[in-house]
Amino acid sequence: MNSLTSAVAAIVTDDAGRVLLCQQSQGHRRWGLPGGKVRENESPIHAIGRDVREEIGTDVEIIDLVGIYELCGQDLPELVVHVFRCHDARGEALLHTPQRICRLSWHDTDDLPQPMTPTTRMAIADAVAGRAGVLSRVERDPEPDYPDAGDTADQASQDVVVGLAG
Repeated sequence: MNSLTSAVAAIVTDDAGRVLLCQQSQGHRRWGLPGGKVRENESPIHAIGRDVREEIGTDVEIIDLVGIYELCGQDLPELVVHVFRCHDARGEALLHTPQRICRLSWHDTDDLPQPMTPTTRMAIADAVAGRAGVLSRVERDPEPDYPDAGDTADQASQDVVVGLAG
């Protein structure tokens, strides 16, 4: 039986409607959403506030839950990602975790950078369509290399949300 990891991700928009994306600093350097793993005895709402603050250095307004995305894939731990719609009126995101993220930038939703994690692509499409409360099962992209097989759960979670990005 696979272990289950809980994670959070934020679709952070600014006043112009652009979305904040993070580029992974390792592996395939794909673009994803800010976020991270939910700690033991931590709620997803608390985790999203903490992770976004740690990664971009500012608090954001949590608006609602876009959806819960269950990621599964062969020989990878299952991952459940709570994706929240958030807003940053100031648009002042700054890189705070260079070991996990090499770049933060704002993007128009009709001109997103590539390569992008599958979960990020799906969650942004759901958010742009105005959906909330989405429940979706996503087959994990088998392509990424995980340099340290002993740390698969952490690497797998980082592939979903770039502080965690799939």
